[in-house]
Amino acid sequence: MVHYQARLDTTFAALADVTRRGVLEQLGGSDASISDLAQRFQMTLTGMKKHVSVLEQAGLVTTEKVGRVRTCKLGPRRLEEEAAWIEQHRQLWSARFDALDELVEHLKNKEKADARSKRR
Repeated sequence: MVHYQARLDTTFAALADVTRRGVLEQLGGSDASISDLAQRFQMTLTGMKKHVSVLEQAGLVTTEKVGRVRTCKLGPRRLEEEAAWIEQHRQLWSARFDALDELVEHLKNKEKADARSKRR
């Protein structure tokens, strides 16, 4: 459970940043060098290397260095655990909102009934 939780934390932390999400979108279309990504996102090489490193640690990106060029591509992770976690919590919140809707409807009906009985 702890390993599972740590992996979720690492993935969600990596996805929390708009630049890293943009890098993943970019790599979904084609592989790119860190230089290309840095230029595309208007940042320094050092800054982009840090972003790519976070994505690599989460298993979302892999890099390969050939000569002086480090090429990035999408990693092997398919986010199935994360999707399952999100779905589990979506179902939980959906059930809670359904129960809240029922309570609100019940209170509205009771309020209407009380108003009718006061008129009599």
